[in-house]
Amino acid sequence: MTFHVKPLSRLLLACLAAGPAFVLAAGEAVTIPGPDIELVGRLYRPVGDGPFPAVVLMHGCSGMWRKDGKEPTGHYIAWAEHWRGKGYVALLVDSFGPRGEREICTHKDRKIRPERDRPKDAYAALEWLAKRKEVDQGHVHLQGFSNGAMAVLSTVRTDAPGRPAKGPEFRSAVAFYPGCTALLKVDYKTVVPLLIQSGGADDWTPARACEQLVERSKAGSPLMEIDVYPGAHHAFDGDAPVRSRPEVRNGHAAGGWGATVGANPEARAKAYDRTTAWIEARNR
Repeated sequence: MTFHVKPLSRLLLACLAAGPAFVLAAGEAVTIPGPDIELVGRLYRPVGDGPFPAVVLMHGCSGMWRKDGKEPTGHYIAWAEHWRGKGYVALLVDSFGPRGEREICTHKDRKIRPERDRPKDAYAALEWLAKRKEVDQGHVHLQGFSNGAMAVLSTVRTDAPGRPAKGPEFRSAVAFYPGCTALLKVDYKTVVPLLIQSGGADDWTPARACEQLVERSKAGSPLMEIDVYPGAHHAFDGDAPVRSRPEVRNGHAAGGWGATVGANPEARAKAYDRTTAWIEARNR
């Protein structure tokens, strides 16, 4: 599906009304036992006893933290606070710090792999949340961004690494601007409903490969959908202005380096609404 966006002024008002405020707020620092490493994260809980539905959030290749390393970036806090405001427990999971990395965007050879390592992190987070009394273990969703979105695609595939033989499963998943090209080479199927959110102007993880993946895979999967937002670049749901990043590895760029990233307020507002509606529909 391709959205035709509304005039900017109307969507800015809608964005403000929806409430994804890009401000920093403290979550609770937590540790999460994993199969081969102890993970760290930040937990955001609504007021009350619950049990509440929950969302596990997987960061992109820039990592989870601000440059000072003290708090998550505003992009991820905005999503965590959005879910907390909707009555969800939100858990941000750091896959890089415990493995000795702050970011991997600039790495030519990335040792932390979204298809191998990070699905294990996602399932460790799910099992950890499922044991908490304030969480409704049957309604835990998964959301990821860029490299974290690629981890989402691998986490919900039928042969995902790290999926427990017995135990809880994610209710649904949302992947923001993942790279889908590699998955076109396999028989990709999911075990839960999957929504992909892509930018039409994304030159880092082009939307076309994800459109092809959805078209090819949806017949054998529970439900797969994709929305492509015209004119939106990579990381369109953040608040940083559009800019070039020549230092990042990009297999789709001439020479293998460089990408355009930055916010698109119109697409961001649409994507917040669409993602919220998708996840809430899966709770019924």
